Amino acid sequence: MTRLILRAGHDHRVQQGHPWVFSNEIARIEGQPEAGSALAVCNAGGKPLGTAYYNPQSLIAARLLSRRQEEIDSVDFFRRKLQKALRYRQGLYSNLNALRLVHGEADGLPGLVVDRYARVLVLQFLTLGMERRREAIVQALTELLDPSAIIARNDVAVRALEGLPQQVEILSGALPESLLITEHGLRFEVDVLQGRKTGHFLDQKENHQALQGRVEGRRVLDLFCYSGSWSIHAARFGAAEVRGIDISDRAVALATENARHNFQEQICSFVKADVFEELKGLKAREERFGTIILDPPAFVKSKKHLQEALRVYLTVNRRAMELLEPGGYLFTCSCSYHMQRETFVDTLRRAARLTGRELRLVELRGQAYDHPVLLNCPETDYLKCLVLQVL
Repeated sequence: MTRLILRAGHDHRVQQGHPWVFSNEIARIEGQPEAGSALAVCNAGGKPLGTAYYNPQSLIAARLLSRRQEEIDSVDFFRRKLQKALRYRQGLYSNLNALRLVHGEADGLPGLVVDRYARVLVLQFLTLGMERRREAIVQALTELLDPSAIIARNDVAVRALEGLPQQVEILSGALPESLLITEHGLRFEVDVLQGRKTGHFLDQKENHQALQGRVEGRRVLDLFCYSGSWSIHAARFGAAEVRGIDISDRAVALATENARHNFQEQICSFVKADVFEELKGLKAREERFGTIILDPPAFVKSKKHLQEALRVYLTVNRRAMELLEPGGYLFTCSCSYHMQRETFVDTLRRAARLTGRELRLVELRGQAYDHPVLLNCPETDYLKCLVLQVL
């Protein structure tokens, strides 16, 4: 097998469990591997550290799929990896029909995402190495789960860094006319072809339940509401009124339909509007809310844009805090790894100071259990969900 030898002093991170090899960490490559092909990763002394796939076009030149030297191109290899990921989820959610089955690096399959929506699987091949192994992955999933359809949601910008096109494909089967999933006994329609992420915010499952006890009898404002999952959970937990705001016509229509699916259309209403402009208008009208949910898209796409994003987070959180009643709760989220927890908390402190209000930190939450964090790969720990309360 072709060998990738790491530079002296640059092999500690991989030896300690991180699955990525950056291009500037490579001392030499013995052989002439094709882009996407498998190779052995060795430390500076030549000791094998595992098996990876290779892409010379990417800053992350190699990603380890195994800590042993083994064949990584077979259906059997992926079947074993996928079975392990499935067993972990089955221990968490015995009867949940919508969840993340593969969370990339945290499941030993860097560059691969697999989400299940009932009998439909939605895949993302984020790297050239995984794209080249598409056929083996699809075959293994088909054998294990017998899905009615498999969709490739490869319309993500990160693929461009790997020299790959962005596209959406139906790889097998056919989609039902309406795809419905359940979450905590609630029903949600999912748009797996054009919806955000792969169709539903699966990583917020546990955080939705944290609304219980914090919305009863209150007016609730759900900002960046998308398909209404936060809103409808709030209504189920006893909110008196829920107003969802999103800039997308499609999102507002989907959220309205989901409220109807759960008999909450009398409690939930959804409005198409720019969240930042809407917050200004709400303040001008002196409206107040008992609970506000702030779950925006990833404002921080890369580290170089962090400072610009911090200003956006500061502004939107400050404006939300200004609308809270005394004793009111703010559920505020960031889904970008580049926004570290400490930085996010500090940004919220600054927002509170600017409003002149005193808030307590009630909970600091993260992503759902089916989006596990690999301890030695901090990039897998991305979602922050803080619960604050006005004193």
